[in-house]
Amino acid sequence: MLFLYSVLVVGCAVLLVAGIVEQRRHNANLAQIPVRVLVNGIRGKSSITRLCAGALRGGELTTVAKTTGTAARFIHPDATEEPVYRKFGIANVVEQIGIVRRAAAYRPDALVIECMAVMPALQEINQSKLIQSTIGVLCNVREDHLAEMGPTLDDVARSLSRSMPVGGVCVTAEVERFAILREEAASRDCELIFADPDTVSDEELRGFSWFTFKENVAIALKVAELLGVERQTALRGMYDAPPDPGVLSVQRYRTEDGKRLRFANVFAANDPESTLMNVHQLLELGAIHRPLNVLVNCRPDRVERNGQMGEIVPQLAPDRVFVIGHPARSTIDAIPAEWRDRAVDLGGDRRDPAQLLAQVLAHLGPDSSLVAIGNIHGQGELFLDRLAELPSDEAPEPAEQLAESFTAPPAYDYYAPDPWPQERHVPSWALPDRAPGPVYGHDEPTDPAVWHNPGDEPR
Repeated sequence: MLFLYSVLVVGCAVLLVAGIVEQRRHNANLAQIPVRVLVNGIRGKSSITRLCAGALRGGELTTVAKTTGTAARFIHPDATEEPVYRKFGIANVVEQIGIVRRAAAYRPDALVIECMAVMPALQEINQSKLIQSTIGVLCNVREDHLAEMGPTLDDVARSLSRSMPVGGVCVTAEVERFAILREEAASRDCELIFADPDTVSDEELRGFSWFTFKENVAIALKVAELLGVERQTALRGMYDAPPDPGVLSVQRYRTEDGKRLRFANVFAANDPESTLMNVHQLLELGAIHRPLNVLVNCRPDRVERNGQMGEIVPQLAPDRVFVIGHPARSTIDAIPAEWRDRAVDLGGDRRDPAQLLAQVLAHLGPDSSLVAIGNIHGQGELFLDRLAELPSDEAPEPAEQLAESFTAPPAYDYYAPDPWPQERHVPSWALPDRAPGPVYGHDEPTDPAVWHNPGDEPR
């Protein structure tokens, strides 16, 4: 027995020494990177990571980046990229150690890295031990990962705040829960900076060959400003930055019987709020049109999310709702009764994707749009593979659609923070003169009518 205890003690001592050595080595690598930007939030992290890296490259700063989202990528200083290898395909926050080591080999000016932790405790470890960011980004607070960070959106905001750098700077475009973020920043002696999307003009947004949103661009411009990169220089760098593989493009197909179809893959915007905003944005830009059809893919381990997709059907107002995957009833039963007759149950976890596609196309009109929402894994992936085999529709659009699409970018980002155009009023409790200590917005309000809404209370 004494021998076993001795082995246990020696083993623990060896692990402790190894951990200390590894941390010292990791800290030495971090010291080789003077600026570390950690991007956190619910939607748009991958796009913002790429935009920030592009803006800094435009300012001739040697910049390495790493995204996690749809497809994890390590982005070299020359903007070339490669997939991040994961043993057994499993993501683990420990991979950040290897990313920092690779980045340090370039002796870069900056590292822009996406937060890959979901659990609140892991988010704090990711910041305090693995990245130790000098600039934090908290893009938005949305209804997702409530089991880990919730149950309320206020709880999600506080959980995300664990990635704020102590004694550093954090940039956000979040308005609804700005007050909570401000309190969390003050408790960490962190300077909270509001990136106002209204400072990004439509003309500046049209410079992108792929679609992104003003919130994303405003955050990247603010990060570039903090590092001394001039605005136009930063924009040129962002225009040249390669888009994330998850950037949504609307595909146009023609079926064998001559039907024309516009298809939008909105699977990645898999919370109700982001899904609605993306679909409405695509409709407003003319990228898709009515008659509109919706395809919902269900997963057995996401029953609650399946139901949420059914609940938003009235707000999408589709002509048909095709439900695939398993269990399909988790979505159909959540559709309000007056809309349920529009649902077509094609569910099942072993359905032939060719048969699924044929049944969907049989219900469509001669010229319609199809939007895929919910979860991509399982039948969703198989359906997309089969759909991609259809010939593309190269026929010219009607003149009015051409005129409408002339000012709209050709591709669409489905990590949408807030695409609906609206007049913004920063609440009175979020203004600089009400913020405690060092927490404030860098830009003084130039138009009080826009920046201040008298009588506005915290929401």
